[in-house]
Amino acid sequence: MNFVADESIDRQIVERLRDDGHSVWYVVEMSPSISDDEVLQLANNWTAPLITSDKDFGELVFRQHLVSYGVILVCLSGLSTELKANMVSFTITNHENELLGNFTVISPSRTRIRKI
Repeated sequence: MNFVADESIDRQIVERLRDDGHSVWYVVEMSPSISDDEVLQLANNWTAPLITSDKDFGELVFRQHLVSYGVILVCLSGLSTELKANMVSFTITNHENELLGNFTVISPSRTRIRKI
Protein backbone atom coordinates (compact mmCIF):
# COMPACT_ATOMS: atom_id res chain seq x y z
CA MET A 1 0.00 0.00 0.00
CA ASN A 2 1.15 3.59 -0.62
CA PHE A 3 1.44 6.12 2.20
CA VAL A 4 2.63 9.67 2.69
CA ALA A 5 4.35 10.25 6.05
CA ASP A 6 4.32 13.77 7.45
CA GLU A 7 7.42 15.33 9.02
CA SER A 8 5.97 14.65 12.48
CA ILE A 9 6.39 10.88 12.00
CA ASP A 10 9.49 9.18 13.35
CA ARG A 11 11.87 7.78 10.75
CA GLN A 12 11.72 4.38 12.45
CA ILE A 13 7.98 4.17 11.70
CA VAL A 14 8.65 4.96 8.02
CA GLU A 15 11.44 2.37 7.86
CA ARG A 16 9.24 -0.27 9.52
CA LEU A 17 6.45 0.32 7.00
CA ARG A 18 8.92 0.08 4.13
CA ASP A 19 10.28 -3.17 5.62
CA ASP A 20 6.66 -4.40 5.70
CA GLY A 21 6.53 -3.86 1.92
CA HIS A 22 4.69 -0.54 1.77
CA SER A 23 5.72 2.41 -0.38
CA VAL A 24 6.16 5.46 1.84
CA TRP A 25 6.75 8.98 0.51
CA TYR A 26 8.42 10.70 3.50
CA VAL A 27 8.08 14.49 3.55
CA VAL A 28 11.37 14.88 5.46
CA GLU A 29 13.25 13.19 2.61
CA MET A 30 11.50 14.86 -0.30
CA SER A 31 9.99 18.26 0.57
CA PRO A 32 10.78 19.34 4.14
CA SER A 33 8.89 22.30 5.58
CA ILE A 34 5.95 22.27 3.15
CA SER A 35 2.61 23.41 4.54
CA ASP A 36 -0.07 21.06 5.89
CA ASP A 37 -2.26 21.87 2.87
CA GLU A 38 0.58 20.88 0.55
CA VAL A 39 1.19 17.65 2.50
CA LEU A 40 -2.48 16.72 2.20
CA GLN A 41 -2.48 17.57 -1.51
CA LEU A 42 0.62 15.42 -1.99
CA ALA A 43 -1.15 12.47 -0.36
CA ASN A 44 -4.16 13.08 -2.61
CA ASN A 45 -1.97 13.23 -5.71
CA TRP A 46 -0.38 9.93 -4.72
CA THR A 47 -3.81 8.45 -3.84
CA ALA A 48 -2.43 7.52 -0.44
CA PRO A 49 -3.44 7.83 3.19
CA LEU A 50 -1.45 10.37 5.17
CA ILE A 51 0.33 9.25 8.34
CA THR A 52 0.85 12.08 10.82
CA SER A 53 0.97 12.95 14.49
CA ASP A 54 -0.20 16.51 13.76
CA LYS A 55 -3.79 16.99 14.97
CA ASP A 56 -4.22 19.97 12.62
CA PHE A 57 -5.10 17.52 9.84
CA GLY A 58 -8.36 16.76 11.64
CA GLU A 59 -9.23 20.44 11.24
CA LEU A 60 -8.38 20.38 7.54
CA VAL A 61 -10.39 17.24 6.84
CA PHE A 62 -13.44 17.67 9.07
CA ARG A 63 -13.91 21.44 9.43
CA GLN A 64 -12.49 22.71 6.18
CA HIS A 65 -13.72 19.65 4.26
CA LEU A 66 -10.52 19.21 2.29
CA VAL A 67 -10.47 16.01 0.27
CA SER A 68 -8.41 13.16 1.67
CA TYR A 69 -7.82 9.52 0.78
CA GLY A 70 -7.41 8.87 4.49
CA VAL A 71 -5.52 10.09 7.51
CA ILE A 72 -3.80 7.98 10.14
CA LEU A 73 -3.23 10.08 13.24
CA VAL A 74 -0.53 8.59 15.47
CA CYS A 75 -1.15 9.65 19.09
CA LEU A 76 1.59 7.68 20.83
CA SER A 77 3.70 10.35 22.53
CA GLY A 78 5.82 9.11 25.40
CA LEU A 79 6.31 5.65 23.91
CA SER A 80 9.59 4.40 22.45
CA THR A 81 9.97 4.77 18.70
CA GLU A 82 10.24 0.98 18.41
CA LEU A 83 6.91 0.50 20.16
CA LYS A 84 5.31 3.24 18.03
CA ALA A 85 6.58 1.54 14.86
CA ASN A 86 5.22 -1.81 16.02
CA MET A 87 1.80 -0.35 16.86
CA VAL A 88 1.48 1.52 13.55
CA SER A 89 2.57 -1.57 11.61
CA PHE A 90 0.12 -3.76 13.53
CA THR A 91 -2.75 -1.34 12.93
CA ILE A 92 -2.06 -1.05 9.21
CA THR A 93 -1.75 -4.82 8.84
CA ASN A 94 -5.02 -5.45 10.68
CA HIS A 95 -7.04 -2.57 9.21
CA GLU A 96 -5.54 -2.14 5.73
CA ASN A 97 -8.94 -2.50 4.02
CA GLU A 98 -10.44 0.21 6.26
CA LEU A 99 -7.84 2.97 5.88
CA LEU A 100 -8.86 4.56 2.57
CA GLY A 101 -11.46 7.28 3.05
CA ASN A 102 -11.29 7.14 6.84
CA PHE A 103 -9.70 9.07 9.67
CA THR A 104 -7.87 6.55 11.86
CA VAL A 105 -6.53 7.42 15.30
CA ILE A 106 -3.93 5.14 16.85
CA SER A 107 -3.61 5.62 20.61
CA PRO A 108 -1.99 3.40 23.25
CA SER A 109 -5.28 1.87 24.37
CA ARG A 110 -7.22 1.59 21.11
CA THR A 111 -7.63 2.37 17.44
CA ARG A 112 -10.60 4.41 16.23
CA ILE A 113 -11.70 4.59 12.62
CA ARG A 114 -14.15 7.23 11.46
CA LYS A 115 -15.50 7.86 7.96
CA ILE A 116 -14.36 11.15 6.44
